[in-house]
Amino acid sequence: MATDLAPPPEKAVTKARRRRADQVPLRTALTRYRWLYLMLLPGVAYFAIFKYLPMYGVTIAFQDFLPFLGYSGSPWVGFKHFEELFAGPDFGRLMFNTLLLALLHIVFVFPAPIIVALLLNELRINFLKRSVQSLIYIPHFLSWTIIASLTYILFAADFGVISGWIRELSGDTAKIDYMAQEEWFRPLIILQQLWKQTGWGTIIYLAALAGVDPNLYEAARMDGAGRFRQLWHVTLPAIRPTVVVMAILASGNLLDSGFEQIWLMTTSLNRSVADVFDTYVYYAGITQGAISYSTAVGLFKGVAGVILIFGSNWLAKRLGQRGLF
Repeated sequence: MATDLAPPPEKAVTKARRRRADQVPLRTALTRYRWLYLMLLPGVAYFAIFKYLPMYGVTIAFQDFLPFLGYSGSPWVGFKHFEELFAGPDFGRLMFNTLLLALLHIVFVFPAPIIVALLLNELRINFLKRSVQSLIYIPHFLSWTIIASLTYILFAADFGVISGWIRELSGDTAKIDYMAQEEWFRPLIILQQLWKQTGWGTIIYLAALAGVDPNLYEAARMDGAGRFRQLWHVTLPAIRPTVVVMAILASGNLLDSGFEQIWLMTTSLNRSVADVFDTYVYYAGITQGAISYSTAVGLFKGVAGVILIFGSNWLAKRLGQRGLF
């Protein structure tokens, strides 16, 4: 005898009512959740005014923009500025410097918050844990100007504290100006980023670690797993989705080296390794008045960031992760 798989009428009616209840009219939703939408307005206004509205200005990358003629009066030149960028003598150097800094950031700066969060998670003394968290958060709130000044005080050739220690330990009386040496520019940049960003980055990973089920650790201990195996088989798999999302977001900023930090650490002696796309846009657009050309450089950087985000998200899904979207 055939079996009727259709749900009983009363269950079907209940599901239909539930679907209708979930489909709340827009006006009712706005009234019911008005405070949440009100809290959302500043963020929406910020992105609309400072992110989306200025995007109309990228049209000048395809023009010979003249301020007195405006957007509509400036002549269109198509991809002329992009051709100048890719064929110019500076493109290779800029790409190499930017990608090398991005690679160093991925190798040293990106995993640092994960490592620190894992170490803090192992602390069982709450007072010590909170104290360490507070201390490593503080550098995030300092401006790059202050950090560059502190770096100068520590590494200056004449009176730098760390420079003096290095001379005493090595026995070399020669004074080395670390701030002007090309080979020291990138290490100093990475050290600054580690000091400023590591503590703040641990917030996300500590929040992810707080959501790990304690029963998983208890089950692992009953199976004879030590602290390292608990970390490897319980903790890391639990925070893997968070790490993947942060990696995808970070991939979009690979060509974004940060203007302020690089600008403050650049001197006339290390400019060959310090020039990146962010500072090049300033040199070309502000100091040389090549507005359309610098806009083309910025547009190239933005398009490359979008491609990197979509590409890393596709790769994450291919590797079995959830991805960002």
